[in-house]
Amino acid sequence: MSPVADKLATSGAPSGPAPVSAGARPARGRRPIDRLDTLLGGAVRAGLWLWVGMLVVLTLWVVVSSLKTTREIFADPFGLPKSPQWRNYSVAWSVSGFGRAAFSSVVVVAAAAVLTMVLATPASYVLARSDRRSASRVVTYFAVGMGIPAQALVVPFFLMSNDLSTFMTEWVTGWWDDRISLVLIYIVLSLPFTVYLLTMYFRSLPTEIEEAAAVDGAGPTRTFVQIMVPLARHGLVTALVLNTVALWNETLFVLVVVGDPQQRTLPATLLGLYESMQYTSNWGGLFAGIVILVMPMILLYLWAGRRIVQAMTQGALK
Repeated sequence: MSPVADKLATSGAPSGPAPVSAGARPARGRRPIDRLDTLLGGAVRAGLWLWVGMLVVLTLWVVVSSLKTTREIFADPFGLPKSPQWRNYSVAWSVSGFGRAAFSSVVVVAAAAVLTMVLATPASYVLARSDRRSASRVVTYFAVGMGIPAQALVVPFFLMSNDLSTFMTEWVTGWWDDRISLVLIYIVLSLPFTVYLLTMYFRSLPTEIEEAAAVDGAGPTRTFVQIMVPLARHGLVTALVLNTVALWNETLFVLVVVGDPQQRTLPATLLGLYESMQYTSNWGGLFAGIVILVMPMILLYLWAGRRIVQAMTQGALK
């Protein structure tokens, strides 16, 4: 036998044409199920692009309206401003205390998002690598927690935050900031989604990396901190960005937990701006306030868009 034939034989490759059965027929065209999948895929892509186009047009309309006077908004809602009213942004920033509210939003959201990642990252790694049955059950519990509506937690969280404020004020520190209670509530609300997402991401990473690290003498803690966390950076960025956007736009618990209007975040302050601008008939200032609220999250998505896509497709590519 020649070397080539020997190699083909050992590799399992066929040495000649495969026999064709008498009743076999050559495939003609594509199957109906393939054509249906193609049509459904095209319809889904068209629907997504249509949805994205509507969002882009709506965002541009809000930005353009923020540079108009109230008369221009009602007389020509889809036209360009004759003279851009940049003063609308200064009015929106100063009338309802947007500067103070922006500071509260940044501090509260940053603290809640970072602390959520600090708690969820090691927990997710342990759950992803654990062989115990209880680990799968815990992951299931976190998934169930994602389905609990936030409205069902308003009364329990309000009572808990009120009791915590009373206890800290009367027995421990003598003072309490309701925004601290809001941070704790945000962490509780964000943990189920974050733990579930990161657990699935850590499971997609190959275990051979940890085995190689163990052979090199790295302990579990060092392997997690120096190897696995950098490898999971796309998943971590995705969880951080999604949590930041969700918490930045949250309004219900701010209104319930934070009693002082001076300590509320941007979404709750926007409601006060709506009342004042409606009373003074300054709709351009109201649109400017909306732009101030949503533009940071749009810029954040533009910066982290590729990382989010890479994290979402990581498990499918492994």
